[in-house]
Amino acid sequence: MVRLTLVALLLMAAAGPGRAAEQGQLDSSPALFSVIAAINAAGYDADLASLSNSPLRARIRAHLTAHKPACLDDLKAFFAEHRQKSGTEELSQYVSFALATDGPPRFEFRFKEYLLPPDALPLAAFQPLLARFHKEAGIDALYQQAQPEFETALARYTAPASRAVLEVNAYLRHASSGVLGRHFQVYLDLLGAPNQVFSRSYGNDFYVVITPWPEPQVSYLRHSYLHFLLDTLATRHAEEVNKKKPLEDFALGVPALEESFKSDFLLLVTESLIKAVEARLAPASDRAALVDQALREGFILAPFFTEQLPLYEKQELSMRFFYPDMIKAIDLKRETGRLDQVQFASERAVRKAKPAPAPKPPEPSAVETTLDEAEGHYRSRELDQARQAFLQSLGQTDEKSLHAKAYYGLARIAALEKNPELAEKLFQRTLELNPDPQTKAWAHVYLGRLADAAGDRAQANENYRAALAVGEASAAAREAAQRGLRQGFTKEK
Repeated sequence: MVRLTLVALLLMAAAGPGRAAEQGQLDSSPALFSVIAAINAAGYDADLASLSNSPLRARIRAHLTAHKPACLDDLKAFFAEHRQKSGTEELSQYVSFALATDGPPRFEFRFKEYLLPPDALPLAAFQPLLARFHKEAGIDALYQQAQPEFETALARYTAPASRAVLEVNAYLRHASSGVLGRHFQVYLDLLGAPNQVFSRSYGNDFYVVITPWPEPQVSYLRHSYLHFLLDTLATRHAEEVNKKKPLEDFALGVPALEESFKSDFLLLVTESLIKAVEARLAPASDRAALVDQALREGFILAPFFTEQLPLYEKQELSMRFFYPDMIKAIDLKRETGRLDQVQFASERAVRKAKPAPAPKPPEPSAVETTLDEAEGHYRSRELDQARQAFLQSLGQTDEKSLHAKAYYGLARIAALEKNPELAEKLFQRTLELNPDPQTKAWAHVYLGRLADAAGDRAQANENYRAALAVGEASAAAREAAQRGLRQGFTKEK
């Protein structure tokens, strides 16, 4: 069903010409509905007692219990095999899977395997099982019966979302002709646990999935729409942006900053700009606190962009044309001086109530302290001191996983010193010593890059795939491995 509400029309304009005949840009999704209905039947019980749940969730669950589909036992077995640490992570992987498929009745992936999001790939075997469930449970009919609930939920977002989109378009002076070839889509999911928002970007398609909240989450929608409009600017001007990359070292040591921002400088710059724009759109009394919070959480260029935006507002160019000169105006010496004075936060601010404090962790051992010091020297590019500390740690313990960390550090030093033969041997030694998942995944990524540099694409791909096969690898390592599979590794000049 296409909903041509005011916000849908505005978002269609943002999506560019030729999209008006497609699904409305604020809508429900048959693929999401079927996937999340399936996991509700299979054992996904996160936050069932929350008053913020949509009544539709309970009704669909009751229907599926009463009309047990023949594939339910297989469905439960699959779900049990793919449990995650938290309800949020559990739902997140199925959201990624749903958005990556072409929906019912076959639920086939719309992308080649190496382009799939990391958390969707392990669910590939879910496709035939979901197709069975969709047919046996009569999901098409249930989805049509659920449309009144979706209409009511979508109506709550129409006016505030329209204002948010207009506000962003007006501030960035974004032309109504849109971003050619790109698509922005917002889906409401009424079957997932409440109070969650997921953003996904697949090629030229940008998605936001919102589960039930007591109030419409327009700030999240606006934040995602800012990404949709601003992400391409950093990519388009990557050469100039990367000239400012020495500032990245400040972000690497911020505990509150997510790994994805530490591993992608373009993303860090864009998020800093978004934080500054959001502050400018906030009441004047809140702006300084918002920028200070963003800076302390690791968005190191938020203060610079906050100083530049009043200059942008006084001239007539759109952000698209003002952006290059703004990036050129970043003074590395001045920003370094500013960042030297910052006391960065140890954790991100959260909107919901904080959980009870965790027990105080044990004091680090001597070898852990030495490895931390070595990493600090490495980040500062004090390679001789880093090498000495990594070597010292080898004599402080017999634990193989800690030896793996030391060899991993020594391997990275060898790579920086342009000694690929030694680097390869040290990374291989790292893998022999029972490394933790993150070290193991990154060692394979580096081996893939070394193979790429040597012209051995087959060996490079083998290592990138090995990195993706590490079950608890960090998101940054998975992204690096997927990027290696897509385009190989090219050294920065």
